[in-house]
Parts: sequence; structure tokens; C-alpha cells
Amino acid sequence: MLTYENWTEPNQDFEVDETYKGALNVLKSVYDEYGEQIVYACSFGIEGIIMIDLISKVKEDAKIVFLDTDLHFKETYELIDKVKEKYPLLDIELKKPKLTLEEQAAEHGDKLWEREPNKCCNIRKIIPLNEALQGATAWISGLRREQSESRKHTNFINKDEKFKSIKICPLIHWTWKDVWRYAHKHSLPYNVLHDNGYPSIGCEPCTNPAFNADDMRSGRWTGQMKTECGLHQ
Repeated sequence: MLTYENWTEPNQDFEVDETYKGALNVLKSVYDEYGEQIVYACSFGIEGIIMIDLISKVKEDAKIVFLDTDLHFKETYELIDKVKEKYPLLDIELKKPKLTLEEQAAEHGDKLWEREPNKCCNIRKIIPLNEALQGATAWISGLRREQSESRKHTNFINKDEKFKSIKICPLIHWTWKDVWRYAHKHSLPYNVLHDNGYPSIGCEPCTNPAFNADDMRSGRWTGQMKTECGLHQ
């Protein structure tokens, strides 16, 4: 079994078929390889919904983790309820940080995300994901190469130095059009904020509609010297 500790560059030669662009083949392979030792960390953006639908075709009781920062849009929580109803066998965990918002404010000051967004992301996302991955050998992400400059070299299977894990990215070759074509074809539920100028959706205080049509993440951390929460760095 390929692990972080015995990492050697894996065979990335998955068949990139027209319908799924390699995604389903990758998922079948990694679930055969890792079984119960794989976790999907889902943000419940549109890519996340695609991933859930594809994963359900391979492992209908797969483990899915949502990093519940207590700062998400109400529309995101409403979508999670719809997904649970549509895929009742999936094991969806809402993983919360150890500190409540009140405890975080008492310890670090109010609205930490405005003053030190990296620290806030570390407390409310990075540490919880690290906890969620304890005992897992690999995790799945919905990254696409088209999303940003920092993601354009992502492979199907990646060594994850931050979490000392194997990161699986089945959607690397999918375009924004591919994602929406699939979602509409299969009548998948999705976050209604996508219809209102939010191509990338994170925590409510740190997410605005995109202001640059060529950068789908331009609405994230507007005015901050920050483009990623740190999960993929």
C-alpha cells in the first residue's frame, strides 16, 4: 500500500475518459487500495457535490468530513441537509474545532478572521482536518487545475507534506463547464449562492462574490494578502 512514509511516485496513468475525465477510475482505484482508510474532506461547493455523487457510485457508505467552522453561510448548512437526504448511506461528519467562537474571541480577540485570518483558519480548519485524518492513510479533495495558479500542477495522487498523508484529487482535469454540465445532467442539489456570483464558497465573513471573471477565488479574503485557507499549501 502506498503511504506517506513509503512514498514513491505512483502511476498516474489513469484513463482520462470523456465522461468523467479519469475521476471515476481514480476513485475506484483508491477505494480498492485504501478502503476504510480514506476520508473525503468536502467543502460542499459545487465540486464537492460532484465528488459526493461520484464517490457514491463507488462506495455508498464512504466517510465524508465537513470542517464546520460555525461561520458558514446558512445556505451551506441547508445544502448539507439536502445531501444527507439524497445520500442516506454516506457517513457525513460535521467536524468542529475545539474552540467555540466565544472561546476563540475570549482567547484571541473578537473577529480573529479580520485581524489574523491565517490563525483563524488554523484553529477552525487546519487543526480539525488534521484530527479528522488521524488513522486515515489518504484523503480526497475536489481540487481542479483550472481553479488557480497554485493548483495547476496538482496530480491525481499527491504526497501531502502538511498532513503527512496521500491526497487524492480526481477532478484535476475538469473545467468549470464540465462541473456544471454534470450537475445539471444529474439534477444534483447545490449551494444557491453559486447562482449569485459566488463560484467559491467558504466562511461567510471571508467570502464575497467574485470580482474577477478570470479568477474564481477572487471573492475569498478580499483585501487580505491571502488566497488559500492553508489546507492545500
